[in-house]
Amino acid sequence: MSSATDTPPAPAPESPATTDTDPSAAAPTRVHRRIPEWLTIKVPRSRDIGKVEGLMRGERLVTVCEEARCPNLGECWSKGTATFMIMGDTCTRSCRFCAVKTGRGLPLDPDEPRRVGAAARELGLKHVVVTSVNRDELPDGGAAHFAATIAALRHEMPASTVEVLTPDFRGRRFAIETVCAARPDVFNHNTETVPRLYRTVRPQAKYARSIDFLRTIKEIDPTIYSKSGIMLGLGETEDEVVQVLRDWKDAGVDAVTLGQYLKPGKGYLDVVEYLHPTRFEEYKRIAEEIGFLYVASGPFVRSSYNAIDFSDRFLRDSGGQPVAAPPRPATPGPRRLELPLAVQ
Repeated sequence: MSSATDTPPAPAPESPATTDTDPSAAAPTRVHRRIPEWLTIKVPRSRDIGKVEGLMRGERLVTVCEEARCPNLGECWSKGTATFMIMGDTCTRSCRFCAVKTGRGLPLDPDEPRRVGAAARELGLKHVVVTSVNRDELPDGGAAHFAATIAALRHEMPASTVEVLTPDFRGRRFAIETVCAARPDVFNHNTETVPRLYRTVRPQAKYARSIDFLRTIKEIDPTIYSKSGIMLGLGETEDEVVQVLRDWKDAGVDAVTLGQYLKPGKGYLDVVEYLHPTRFEEYKRIAEEIGFLYVASGPFVRSSYNAIDFSDRFLRDSGGQPVAAPPRPATPGPRRLELPLAVQ
């Protein structure tokens, strides 16, 4: 799964890496180290988690929380929130950071959108996040299924806000138009890493395509909030991260997330560096100076983590009711990237 991942999963017991406490952090070496203390968490087990699990199994639904082994699963589920993963649990891509299994998925279930709506209503969610695996074998990449799910959520929970985190649909503009026409409140597409590392991290994706994807959302409907995120700790430099932030800003992105990559197990990319929380704070400061509407930056930040915070701050009035968003177009003028248009 590529850009639809809810970013990296929980860590393996040990991983070769440097940390910011090591003087060699500027030039990472492959030394076995324990995971730093700021990356250790206790996962609570509560009746709330059991309730979400039971509901998901009863409705034959999948959460990215489970499939991507998200380290925030316990916290989010204990609050009765979850990110729905539609179109199955098998991805047509094989990104080297992602724990979701690779293969050819089953035919889409036309009843799935209804079940997602029913489950969200049962959980009483104020803000619903929907993501998916990549389904490159489908002509629209599953865009119509996303649109149907948004419609089902609007029918079941008209007072709730809806966020989608989609794959790149292989750059098909009509697929992006299909999702935009369904009017999600937030349209998220993850960039995942810096362009230099794409061949290693996301061999079946293209950086230019993802940036153009985000710009295309704003070209189609500038009133939809757009969002993107990357993982850190894969060997990127600060200059490369700042360039991604600038490319996002040019593409009209409103909200950004930056989190630590954590190796999900053997056979996945190694962690090159564990960034200290102060480094994430510095990236947050830089991103806010660039002018994003919302920035979440921290070791455990993931695309959908605490997404309700954005909803409460920007998608609702003081009385808690959904409000229309003002237009926020992409930066006019030539694209920053000296590459051909990747979205067609």
